[in-house]
Amino acid sequence: MAQRDDSFDYVIAGGGTAGCVLAGRLSEDASVRVLLLEAGRADRHPFIHVPAGFAKLTAGPYQWGFTSLPQAHCDGREIPLAQGKVIGGGGSINAQVFTRGVAQDYDDWASVHGCEGWSAKEVRKYFVRSEGNERLSGPLHGTEGPLSVSDLVNPHPLAKAFVRAGQEFGLPYNSDFNGAEQYGVGLYQTTTRHSRRCSAAVGYLRPARGRENLVVMTGAMVRRVITDHGRAIGIETVEGGTTRRYTARREVIVAAGAFGSPKILQLSGIGDPADLERAGIEVVHALPGVGKNLQDHCDLDIVYELTSYQSMDRYARPLPATAAAAVQYAAFRRGPLASTVVEAGGFAFGNKEETTPDLQFHFLPAAGVEAGIAAVRPGYGCTLNSYFLRPRSRGTVRVAGPDPRQAPLIDPNYLADDHDLDMAIEGVRQSREIMGQPSMAPHIKAEHLAGGRPVRTKDDYIAFVRRHGRTAYHPVGTCAMGVSDQSVVSPRLEVHGLRGLRVVDSSVMPRIVSSNTQAPTVMIAEYGSDMIAEDTR
Repeated sequence: MAQRDDSFDYVIAGGGTAGCVLAGRLSEDASVRVLLLEAGRADRHPFIHVPAGFAKLTAGPYQWGFTSLPQAHCDGREIPLAQGKVIGGGGSINAQVFTRGVAQDYDDWASVHGCEGWSAKEVRKYFVRSEGNERLSGPLHGTEGPLSVSDLVNPHPLAKAFVRAGQEFGLPYNSDFNGAEQYGVGLYQTTTRHSRRCSAAVGYLRPARGRENLVVMTGAMVRRVITDHGRAIGIETVEGGTTRRYTARREVIVAAGAFGSPKILQLSGIGDPADLERAGIEVVHALPGVGKNLQDHCDLDIVYELTSYQSMDRYARPLPATAAAAVQYAAFRRGPLASTVVEAGGFAFGNKEETTPDLQFHFLPAAGVEAGIAAVRPGYGCTLNSYFLRPRSRGTVRVAGPDPRQAPLIDPNYLADDHDLDMAIEGVRQSREIMGQPSMAPHIKAEHLAGGRPVRTKDDYIAFVRRHGRTAYHPVGTCAMGVSDQSVVSPRLEVHGLRGLRVVDSSVMPRIVSSNTQAPTVMIAEYGSDMIAEDTR
């Protein structure tokens, strides 16, 4: 029997969005051998690939089941924090909304946080390279990239009504939130191809799976990065109770996301000595910033009961209409199952002194879609959620102990800053105004604010936000890029003070972007793959 070869040029810890991009790009060089390690499952379940399947994936076996520590500024609640545990990561279970943020986000990375090479002008080519847009082209959009981007094939009438209502509220119509101007209301483009989800696993990894120089392993829980005399030389995993080691001749690349990447570093003895001591882990390399700087968008939902039986949540039941929708999708790739459910939205100003929008909205022609969100009568609900785009609150991720199977201790510290609270309230206030406009009002029977309590006064709004704020699934920043004492990686994404080790995923963002985070994570991995190839030739 042939002996197993556990030696590779690159070992990638984490098969989420960034890991799939890295594996696809690095393995294009046939002279190198690449290993991609993922703790979760393969992305074979049909709910992953049918766009509307998102509604079934925020709970269950394809996400980690993380929960926050009790939130001091959210009534002490422990908030569910769904994160993908599957090849493709969050990109395999999210709502597929395609937004990038604004140029100022990236210019601030470069000018404020010392991330040379990461200005908007410099990262644009990686956004364009990654994108395969079916409608848009020009200097801001790619048409041939692996990440397919498309328009909704048949937008729901309620989504169209919401877009009209947003214009009646005063927002301009916007057909391209990733163009020259983010401000406005419209239908979202999504990461779909021919009415199928196009995650990084589909766009980047699937075409590479036949390459002899790429090995993809699922069910491989990373135990630690192996270091020797200041250099990362491999990864140790736990696979079905067995410990294995994989050697990296060139580099180890950690790409496990904003919760997983700091946990892997800390398990390896890389982090804040105080955090490691509490967890019973020996310090290998002191790096205080690991697990600090956690940022996320704090989402607020308002559910509305409709006057007629027309919303998408009616398809959650085994009715003849559901069977008909399945047949329509199978035959024509159209109908309700071709929808990502999060169909429309927009960007607005909460603080009029800002130069770019600081609020984002998502409209769903359904209710009770995501785990933990209230529902109304099936077929009679829609949802509008909002969040403040540039939160000032900062949280932490700390390893719980030396066992990699233990969940990390996650404290997003939502709403710790009073400005975050004020802007969250403004998002809810504007949401209610939009839904009261002439194009939406005839569809609305009743507004359902979670808890059923009236929200009229400032104190009412404060209580509502603290009682019901939740994750927008956008954690970033816990292995921040930069040159400060609290940064973890350099602008070349190399872990400070160690050789042969990089972090390449959303955790390196020094500040959260003003949008959803999947497209920026793909960009980071595209840029990172070029850096790795250049630096290890």
